[in-house]
Amino acid sequence: MTILGPILIVLLTVAAMELIAYATHRWIMHGPIGWGWHKSHHEDHDHLFEKNDLYGLVFSVLAFLLFLAGGLWWPTLWWVALGMSVYGLIYFVLHDGLVHQRWPFRYVPRRGYFRRLYQAHRLHHAVEGRDDCVSFGFIYAPPVDRLKARLRASGVLNRRQSQHRDAWAPDRDDR
Repeated sequence: MTILGPILIVLLTVAAMELIAYATHRWIMHGPIGWGWHKSHHEDHDHLFEKNDLYGLVFSVLAFLLFLAGGLWWPTLWWVALGMSVYGLIYFVLHDGLVHQRWPFRYVPRRGYFRRLYQAHRLHHAVEGRDDCVSFGFIYAPPVDRLKARLRASGVLNRRQSQHRDAWAPDRDDR
């Protein structure tokens, strides 16, 4: 196999992982089966790890098993495992680092792709609970205007705005 074959396998695996991550995030993590782990990611906390990090561990074990199978029996699987690992690294840098700033430095992008990715994932977290969320991918981010329109149509933004107004409005008993 020339070097072009493995590179193509890695790139196709990275692309496939975005589709797999979208589906896993949308229908498992935000579904009745996986919300138990993922809920921790949508709640405020002050500790280093969250239960949601177990998903990364599961995908790491799968990649390890593919590395093992690829090394022992079918070399193509080794390159698939490398593609999964590259996707995991991209996820770690973009999602945990850039968006959630789980690193010691802070950077909020001002324009371009990284800003769109940042805003799209922030809109994903604009919803309380697992329903009515938008933007489930980690590398691809839909246009922010489209995400805001979907949130507006679902009533999420209106509910959040009224909650904020109610939080700042004086109680009738306080007059």
